Amino acid sequence: MKRFLAIWSMACLAAVGVQAQTSADTMVHVVTIFDRLATPGPGKGTVHIYQSDAIRAMVGAHKYGANVEQDGEATFLKIQGYRAQVFSGNNQRKSKDEAFRKEEEIKELFPDVPTYVTYTAPFWKLRVGDFRSHEEAYQLMRQLMEAFPDYAKEMYIVKEEVKIPLN
Repeated sequence: MKRFLAIWSMACLAAVGVQAQTSADTMVHVVTIFDRLATPGPGKGTVHIYQSDAIRAMVGAHKYGANVEQDGEATFLKIQGYRAQVFSGNNQRKSKDEAFRKEEEIKELFPDVPTYVTYTAPFWKLRVGDFRSHEEAYQLMRQLMEAFPDYAKEMYIVKEEVKIPLN
């Protein structure tokens, strides 16, 4: 009887071990920054990372979720970033036309840079670019100031939600 219980116990433990292994094999492995740093490669040194599992669980993999926007075939990530504000006016008769006129002039010289004309009562605004950093927006603003010296006194950098292309 003891022999039977011992064999039965071993069989149960082996079955549980096999089940645990197959469950681990079917789990999706999330690649984190820690995994990327520790991956060996030609010309790279060896990186050893020591941290608790709690830190690894907190870092995890970034999921974009609601911050991703699809526009045709292009995919954009919406984040807090920077734009150069070129124009802002509150004259209801002239400001709208002036914002769109300046937008056309900028698009002629900078066709690849996105422009945005918006109306937030009582102001019409023209903002240019989608940048992650203040420095990138500042570089564009300097180029715009050189190309359009008459607009230079109105230009400054604003923090706003921007669309960064993902593909």
